[in-house]
Amino acid sequence: MKGLELARAYYEAHGKQMIHASFPQYEERIAVGLVGQGSECFGFDDELSTDHDFGPSFCLWLTSEDYQAIGKDLQQAYNDLPADFMGFPARRESDHGGGRIGVQEIGVFYRGQIGRADAPSHLLEWLAIPELRLATVTNGQVFQDTLGEFSQIRNTLLRFYPEDVRIKKIAARAAAMGQSGQYNYARCMRRGETIAAQLALAEFVQQAISMVFLLNRKYAPFYKWMHKAMQELPVLAHLSHLFRELSINGLHPDVWTSADCRKMLTSLNMRDRNVAIIETICKAVKEQLQNEGLTDSDNDFLAAQAGEIMARIKDARLKAMHILEG
Repeated sequence: MKGLELARAYYEAHGKQMIHASFPQYEERIAVGLVGQGSECFGFDDELSTDHDFGPSFCLWLTSEDYQAIGKDLQQAYNDLPADFMGFPARRESDHGGGRIGVQEIGVFYRGQIGRADAPSHLLEWLAIPELRLATVTNGQVFQDTLGEFSQIRNTLLRFYPEDVRIKKIAARAAAMGQSGQYNYARCMRRGETIAAQLALAEFVQQAISMVFLLNRKYAPFYKWMHKAMQELPVLAHLSHLFRELSINGLHPDVWTSADCRKMLTSLNMRDRNVAIIETICKAVKEQLQNEGLTDSDNDFLAAQAGEIMARIKDARLKAMHILEG
């Protein structure tokens, strides 16, 4: 059973009755669900996930006023629920896994993840919040929220970045993909700087997968789950096998050592399979940018596309920012 299913079943079997019996006047004011940190909140948990921060549990979110009134008592009642459930042992928390479940104040929950107690109110606030943080507060499920205060913030975040912010981030990803993958990887290999080349590849992969999420209007999660989550997206998910290949290809310095190769300073060394994959990914991204009307250029070098993308931004403050900001 997946963690989200377990959490809902545990709430339905024990949590709902506990709230009804002990806190009837707050029954329609308590939001309940499982949202936040942990692979189970994304639905990515498996047998390996059960060794820490896993077990029968859920979250209860209260307004500040309600938290002051019943927070401690509700937490105690939650602690008194049966520890074992449906054959699953009590939740085992790691050293850094505390505070993910149980009773939480709504504003404190959001502030702990996105740095503020509510949804952003202007573009620069949106731009400042990392994608993985927004992914963390919009994952999982809300089982009950009659009051709606928790879900109102969540639903605003689920609508994704304002379009100018999304475009600014897309421009930054295009510049970074071109810089790390299409430019610096080859230069590092020509110089024999294999460690730097590996770092350039890793940077390219992370920036490129983030780009795919932005083009899908979805928040990219923590790096451990980026590739897995990407495979479920409707746009450019077919590139996932190329990212996988980049991760296992390794480096092949031998294709960079010939005198002819060293002279190829302005052409692509397609004898390196990694170069071919990078170019295939960048071309697919360019075509999607064209499909969205974010560029009119047919240049496959994404760093050169960044300016075209920036030109689509309407907000003067965002348009004036450095190309890599975002």
